[in-house]
Amino acid sequence: MLKDLKPVLKILLRFVGIYLVLLLLYQLYLNRFDNAVIDPFSRWVAGQANWFQNTCGFTSCLQDGVGKEGIRFIIQGEYLTRMVEGCNAISVMIMFVAFIFAFYKGAKTIVFVILGLVALHVMNFVRIACLNMVMSDFPQYGKMFHDYVFPTIIYGTVIVLWIVWIKFFALKKEDETA
Repeated sequence: MLKDLKPVLKILLRFVGIYLVLLLLYQLYLNRFDNAVIDPFSRWVAGQANWFQNTCGFTSCLQDGVGKEGIRFIIQGEYLTRMVEGCNAISVMIMFVAFIFAFYKGAKTIVFVILGLVALHVMNFVRIACLNMVMSDFPQYGKMFHDYVFPTIIYGTVIVLWIVWIKFFALKKEDETA
């Protein structure tokens, strides 16, 4: 029976190992910025969300919050939202990377991970910008969009990427005639 479970256990252990290592590395990164308002990656994401908002006609700027409050989005002259470290989608990206590498298939794994991370990153800063736009024009729906709609979209994207990886790459048999 254990022989039948060996491939599954191998994948599961690989996933957990990669996930824990990446989580540890991320925590070490965050520890370096413990006294900062926000870490540099999160600041970069906020800047991109701010750029996207301005591109869409929502005049906005960023302002450092107080202490560990994060970065404030000043939208059309009003402080409406703030971004903290948890908004940068790194935890989602770590889970995505660990799963893909658990089904490692050579160089195409690295290419898929890079493309997937770019897609998740773009989706994330667009998500933040759209949430800010919702908070600006429809504040009564802000909590629903923050807590349900946008998490569903970003986690749904991760699941779709996982399915694509498994269906078209990880489980696909290599062409034996080549």
